[in-house]
This record gives sequence, structure tokens and C-alpha cells, in this order.
Amino acid sequence: MHRHADSGVIGYAPPMPEAREQALPPPSDAKAGAARPILRAVVMAGGKGTRLYPYSAHFPKPLIPLDDMPILELLLRRLKMAGVTEVILAVGHLRHLIEAYFGDGASLGLDIRYKGEDRPLGTAGGLGAIVGDLDGDFFVTNGDLLTTLDLDGMLRQHRETGAHASVGVFQRNVKLEFGLVEIDSERRLTAYYEKPQNSYLVSMGIYILNADAVRPHIETNTYLDMPELLLRMKMAGKDIRCFQDDCVWLDIGRPDDFALAQKMFAEDRQLFLGSE
Repeated sequence: MHRHADSGVIGYAPPMPEAREQALPPPSDAKAGAARPILRAVVMAGGKGTRLYPYSAHFPKPLIPLDDMPILELLLRRLKMAGVTEVILAVGHLRHLIEAYFGDGASLGLDIRYKGEDRPLGTAGGLGAIVGDLDGDFFVTNGDLLTTLDLDGMLRQHRETGAHASVGVFQRNVKLEFGLVEIDSERRLTAYYEKPQNSYLVSMGIYILNADAVRPHIETNTYLDMPELLLRMKMAGKDIRCFQDDCVWLDIGRPDDFALAQKMFAEDRQLFLGSE
């Protein structure tokens, strides 16, 4: 085990498991019009996964496997394909298991470091102790998602628009499991809809942020969720853009999404692993 310059960021290098797959090849630079890649990413991997209890009581949610591969490894491989070389994992619940599995990231061709949270800091609060070590643009993602989002396309839009932050968004259909009734002021029935379905744009938990734009709106060891951070930036006149892609996106913290993710990965691994 060795410490980096920041005493709170630890690089842990256990023996490599024999069954680990080879690292992904470096991304190709042959794509026409490809934006200069983002080299750094912060992955929020400290949640307790209460919606997946009791599995998450003894196993950190990012290490829950799809077939033979942890969900977090799939995410790290996708970031690597997009050009990321350095990853900071913000860890908390059962962090020692995550550190033991990924080590320093060498088996994936990444430089992985760890930033511990002694208490929950929300979906953006962990950046307070990290953003001082960053410059320029960087990815931020939740550690419990499965997606085929075009990260290169998201980066191109971010750079072309000069945005200070970009948010990956997904069109999600939400079905109400009850009949919806509408009444007037006299309680007379005016409408009745059987299990209506509505469509919403939802945040995917994938962002591109600019370190200089973020820094004034965040504090070390202070609870903060990502919506609040983005709204603070917007109120300060920063340009916040959304990126929508025709992709797969599942939040494996939801039991229904987790079951679907298991099925989809078993049926088409290459959809998520790419051309490794």
C-alpha cells in the first residue's frame, strides 16, 4: 500500500486475481473530429445500496456482479474506452472490498486512487475533497449504473458549446401502478385513467464538469447533492447543457433495473464491453 501526495487518497495494490481479464486497448485516435479526450474521472462508489438490501449489507453495491463482472468494472472499462486514464473512486460503505478488488487499476490499464468518506456526503459532496486536485474538464459518474451512452459524443457537444457542465439525460417512461382519478370541487368524477404512463427526462448520473466552474460552489466535507450543485452553478451564470443519446441506461440500485441488467448482459456482453 502506498500513499499519494494527498494523504487522504490511497492507492492500494493487492495481488492481482488470476481470473481478471486483460486491460482494454487504448482508444483509437482515428475518429474524425474526435475531441481531445478527458483523462480524469471521479466515480461515486460510496453508497450503501439500501434498495438492494440484504445483498448490499455485506457487499458494496458497485461490486455486485452482472454474470461474472462487477457493475463498477463495466463502467470503468467504458470510461477507459472514452480515453480516461486516471480515476478517483469516492468510497465509503465496505470500501476495503472495492480497494482490494481494483487495487491501483493496473489490470484495467488505469491509474485508480481512492478518496474515503467517513459519512455520507451526497451525490456531489465528495467532490469537495477532490476538485482541488483537478483542472479542466473531468467526468463524474455514479458507480451503480449500466449504460451504452456515447461518452465521445457527450464530450464533443460539451466542447463545441463551451459548457461549464454537461448532464447525461435519458427518456424514461414511468407507469403508475394505480388507476388515476380526477374530481372537481364537488367531488364529482371528471376523469379516470387506468394505470397511466408518463415520460420524463431523467439524469443518468453521468456528468462532465469543469473544475474551475465547480470549485466556488462546493466545500470540503459538506453534504451536497448534484442537483443543488448544478443549480448553484446555473444561478452564477454558468452554462449547463444536457446530452441525450439513443442508448441503454439502467440504475442497478433499483431491483427491477438490476434484474433487467442481468438479463441484458448475459444475452449481449459486447453491447456493454465494446470491441475489447
